[in-house]
Amino acid sequence: MRPLPARCFSQKLVALAGLLVLSAHPAPAADDAPKDAPKGPAVTVLKAAKSCFSDIVEATGTIVAREETSVRPERPGLKVTEVLAEAGDTTTAGQVLARLALPEGGTLQVAAPVAGVIATSTAQIGGLASAKGEALFTIVARSEYDLVGLVATSDVRKLAVNQPATVRVAGVGDIDGKVRRIGPTVEPNIQQGLVYIGISSQKRLLLNASGRALIKTGQSCNVAVPLTSVQYSSAGTVVQVIRRNRVETKRVEVGLMSGGNIEVRDGLNEGDIVVARAGALLREGDPVRPVMASAEAAK
Repeated sequence: MRPLPARCFSQKLVALAGLLVLSAHPAPAADDAPKDAPKGPAVTVLKAAKSCFSDIVEATGTIVAREETSVRPERPGLKVTEVLAEAGDTTTAGQVLARLALPEGGTLQVAAPVAGVIATSTAQIGGLASAKGEALFTIVARSEYDLVGLVATSDVRKLAVNQPATVRVAGVGDIDGKVRRIGPTVEPNIQQGLVYIGISSQKRLLLNASGRALIKTGQSCNVAVPLTSVQYSSAGTVVQVIRRNRVETKRVEVGLMSGGNIEVRDGLNEGDIVVARAGALLREGDPVRPVMASAEAAK
C-alpha cells in the first residue's frame, strides 16, 4: 500500500478532531431544563410598593349659614318703592338693596351692612317695612357657611379643629372646607356626634341642602397591595407571595384602604412579589410561573 500524501493525512486528522468535539459537547435537547424547575400554572404577580393613605372620616348633614344678618329700616311705617336686589344675589358692604318712601316725603335707602349672599327677601314694591317687622333681606355674612354633619361616635376622637375637608353638595360639586368646631356631646338616640365644617364659597349654596364631608384626619405611608391580593379567613389576614417560583403564604396586618389598594402595616416588605389575585386554588408550596402585571393592570 502506498503511503498517503502528507496533505491528505492532515485533513483527515482535522475532520476526526471535529467529530470528537461534537461527541464531547452534544447539542442540548429542547426539554433539557432542570428537573426541579416548577411547571405550575401561570400566575399574575406584582411588586409590593410603598404608598401613602389618608385616614378619612365621613360626615353627612345640612348646609346652614354661619352668621345671618337681617336688614330692616330703622323707622316704622315705610313703603317699599324700589327693589334693587333679590335672593341669591351676592352683595358688597354698603350696597343699596331697596329704596323706601318716607311719610313726610323723600326716600330712605336700605343698604347691606355686610358683604355676603342674600339668603331671603320679602321686599316687594308697595309693601310695608318696619324696624320691628319681618326683615326685608337676610344675608349670609361674608358668604360663610357650615356643613353641620353627623359623625360615628368611634370617629369623633379622630377629629380636630382645622383638619381639611372636601364638602360635596349635590348640584354644586366639591368645595374645600375645614373643621371649625366639634360638638361636645353625642346624640343619644343615634349615638353620633356633631361636627361643624366651615365653608367659604362664592358659589350659591342653598340653605338646608344636604351635603357630605370627607375629613382628612391623618396619613399613613406603608407597603401597599391591591385589595384582590388579600385573603381573609379564620386563620387571619394573609397575602400570597412568590419565592423561587413557589407560593408562600404570609400573615399580614392591614390598615387603611384607598382606590382599590390596601395598606399593609406588617408582614410584607417593599419589593416582595405578590400574587395579584389570591385564591383558594393556590396553596403553600405550589409551583407557579409568575407573570408580572402591567402598570395598568396592577391598578
